[in-house]
Amino acid sequence: MKVIAINGSPRKNKNTATLLNKALEGAASQGAETELIQLYGQNYKGCISCFACKLKNGKSYGKCAVKDDLTPILEKLANADAIILGSPIYFGAVTGGMRSFIERFMFPYLVYDTSHSSLFGREIPTGFIYTMNVTNEQMKDVGYEKGLKFVEDCMKKLFGSFESLIVNDTYQFNDYSKYVVTSFDEKKKAQVREDQFPTDCKNAFNMGVSFVKQTISR
Repeated sequence: MKVIAINGSPRKNKNTATLLNKALEGAASQGAETELIQLYGQNYKGCISCFACKLKNGKSYGKCAVKDDLTPILEKLANADAIILGSPIYFGAVTGGMRSFIERFMFPYLVYDTSHSSLFGREIPTGFIYTMNVTNEQMKDVGYEKGLKFVEDCMKKLFGSFESLIVNDTYQFNDYSKYVVTSFDEKKKAQVREDQFPTDCKNAFNMGVSFVKQTISR
């Protein structure tokens, strides 16, 4: 079986990538083949609203007709047994690169019928790992979870199963003194990194384990 993770962060080796790799380690520990795909560096754009994926008897019905660097990635995902997306939160939402990817990845599977059914054709585990600079309390105060819920609900409907992992109060810089970031306490950030991030990594690992076990049990 194949588990694919998609990194929607422009930082290819930082918090989001670390957590996605941990999830893949968990999947690999159960015998799965794994792959991490970096979105940044790929040449692609979001949905262009051509509706070729919805055209009756069209050759691209149910799949994106746009041809670019995302095309082979979408083909891999169509055959994956589990999919994990990951993105930092910028201005209350996933990155622009991840948003454009989601449009191209999910829209072709969504049927414009009365039940908004799915063309994916089978159920697989899917997940989303979010990293963010704000604390859990701040996240709830500004309503981040509500803003993310629409895509999460769509993933569950289209692919049959969904779970998320939210990682708060992340450590952003190797040296905070080099940046204008006086609203943050570097010592507190470093302490969260030391105390909490290992648990976050363990939770990501467990997500990977769980996805493989879910797939085997189907």
